[in-house]
Amino acid sequence: MQEPSAPEIRVCAATDLLNGGLGVKVPVSDGAGRTSAFFVRYQDRVHGYLNRCAHVGVELDWEGSFFTRAGDLLMCARHGATYQPDTGLCVGGPCKNGRLTALSVEEREGAVYWRPSGRIRPLEDTPA
Repeated sequence: MQEPSAPEIRVCAATDLLNGGLGVKVPVSDGAGRTSAFFVRYQDRVHGYLNRCAHVGVELDWEGSFFTRAGDLLMCARHGATYQPDTGLCVGGPCKNGRLTALSVEEREGAVYWRPSGRIRPLEDTPA
């Protein structure tokens, strides 16, 4: 039996996410414990993922930074695995061909929204 979807969450203002810039994190539970989800902008589109490296399961970012210096790939700050920002596919490192867990994200009316589903659920109120 499929779990019902939770109400959508307003993550942040759309202007808070810049192409290749810092991400916005939201505390979540994924059924295995507390972690976070993150939201970034790449090539003018917003993407959201569970903040867990496909290699060893640690959070990817270093103080909200998810992108490589060039701003073209997401990178795990712990061991350097790299991911395509638009698909979550691991393209470099020990988890090659692994994938980040994508979230349902929509940008509208000047804001970014996440629609929780499955086991990934918000832990508390998210930033407005």
